[in-house]
Amino acid sequence: MGILSQILQTRSRVLFIQEPHQNVSAVVAIMAEQQIGAIPVCEAERLVGIFSERDFLRRVAAVGLDPAKTPLGEVMTPDPVTAAPDEDRLVAIGKMQAVGCRHLPILVNGTVLDMLSMRDLLFVEIEERVAEVAQLRQYISGSY
Repeated sequence: MGILSQILQTRSRVLFIQEPHQNVSAVVAIMAEQQIGAIPVCEAERLVGIFSERDFLRRVAAVGLDPAKTPLGEVMTPDPVTAAPDEDRLVAIGKMQAVGCRHLPILVNGTVLDMLSMRDLLFVEIEERVAEVAQLRQYISGSY
C-alpha cells in the first residue's frame, strides 16, 4: 500500500471539520470524545488551518488563554502541509517530517477528503515489514 488512497480505503473516515470562529473549548471536547489528535479548520470548504493537541498545549494552555473565549482561527496552525490521495506514502511521510507535524489533511480539488496521522502511515509500514519477514522466514525454511 504505497498510495494514500489505498490506506484511506482500509479504514473508516475520521473527519470533523470546524470553522475558524468556533471556540477552542467546543473543539477540544469533540477531539476528546472522538479520540482524535487534530481537526481541519475550513472556511467555505477551503482548508485554512489545522488545530491539534500541540496547538492547544502551546498556544492556549501554556499562555493562559480561556478556551471558551478563544476562536480556533487565533490558535490554529495556518496553511498546513497537505497531500493528495494519489501521493505515495513515503512522500507524505517526508512532508510531515520536514515540517514536524503528525496529521496530514488529504485534499481533492482543494476540499478536505480525510485526514491521516503519522501513526496511520507508520502502521502500514510496520504491517508490510512484518509480512516481508514472514515471507523471508518461509523462504529460508523452504515452506513457501
